[in-house]
Amino acid sequence: QVQLVESGGGLVQPGESLRLSCAASGFTFSSYIMKWYRQAPGKERELVASIPNSSSTTSYSDSVKGRFTLSRDNTKNTVYLQMNNLKPEDTAVYYCYAVRFTWGTKDDYWGQGTQVTVSS
Repeated sequence: QVQLVESGGGLVQPGESLRLSCAASGFTFSSYIMKWYRQAPGKERELVASIPNSSSTTSYSDSVKGRFTLSRDNTKNTVYLQMNNLKPEDTAVYYCYAVRFTWGTKDDYWGQGTQVTVSS
């Protein structure tokens, strides 16, 4: 059974930090690109950060670059999103996403999401 379980969300004040975790099971985690998306109320889901299976290159949206750090531990089947200097506009449900492309076929999975609220 495939699972992506996010944790670490919560309510924080502007300028504070949170660390999101996404624990994967039921598939070959090390073969998958891992991404974090977020969706704020009334807005479309947007890509926040992405890390390849080899952790060689990590990419970020302009809105979080310099504040968020994405990492993965293939020995623990877990990906982490360290979020620093949080802003009210970071408020959203954050989703973990795993994707792999094999011979033109896409295999992908979504987590259930974790709420992040930044408010004073």
